Amino acid sequence: MIFILIGIGYASVRLGLFSDADMGLLGKFVVNLALPPLIFRAVSSRPLAEIADTGYLGAVLFGSLTVFGLGYLWSRRISGASPQASIFRAMGMSCSNSGFVGYPVLLMALPEIAETALALNMIVENIVMIPLTLALAELARSDGRKGLRLAAKIVWRLMRSPILIALALGIAVSLSGATLPALIARPVELLASSSAAVSLVVIGGTLAALPLSSLRAPVWPVVTGKLIAHPLAVAAGLAVMATIGLGTASAELASAAIILAAMPVMGIYPILAQRFGQGRMAALATFMMTVLSFFTISATLAIVLP
Repeated sequence: MIFILIGIGYASVRLGLFSDADMGLLGKFVVNLALPPLIFRAVSSRPLAEIADTGYLGAVLFGSLTVFGLGYLWSRRISGASPQASIFRAMGMSCSNSGFVGYPVLLMALPEIAETALALNMIVENIVMIPLTLALAELARSDGRKGLRLAAKIVWRLMRSPILIALALGIAVSLSGATLPALIARPVELLASSSAAVSLVVIGGTLAALPLSSLRAPVWPVVTGKLIAHPLAVAAGLAVMATIGLGTASAELASAAIILAAMPVMGIYPILAQRFGQGRMAALATFMMTVLSFFTISATLAIVLP
């Protein structure tokens, strides 16, 4: 299904049904109108007390930040890429597609804890990883502004982010225990359901505009970092948390953390990168990860599952 939707996007641009610029508009739809309801639904539908697993959150945060930092240093110091390119290469290595790929895999492998693991990953990704990436990207294109003025600008832009607004509202609803009326819940459901399909179509449409010369070396470390280094770093994070007495609630939940880290990069990665001129590199990396993840996910499942 994933490759069919990517293929539809690719064909739609190649056949002239949509242009490269149209893919940008569809990307804006995902970021501003489809993804926020998905995040809101994932967080608001479960009591926070049920998903407040410190060991899990700490391990995923440790692994993701470690890979992000090492990926950025590699890109800047060894590859010599620009700050913005390095930021999004690092994001590509450290942010999993928990919702569109990871959750279905967990439903088959570990159905009892699939929803809990998804909600926990959403918290790390949307409270830490996405805001961190956006803040650093804004800082990199700040054209020389420094100090409080730049900090205020970054905070203001992040506060207006539909993704973070949806996360805050989801937490508020979860804490209140309120049930949304159907008049609100149904549109949220419809918009959330559209995000996966449109994101994959945008990836395919963006790939259609890539010349063959785009298949260059800097993409391969991003793919390797995500599919291999990220799950290893999360496994190391689980060991660290267990050593300090903050292990996960169950062995199944620990396995889920590693499995989700082995997923390809999140579907909105090319869309977020597109806003900062890194969309084509991100789309190519996403496509390559998605293809190769068939093998790496199978290997991960064989290793971590009993």
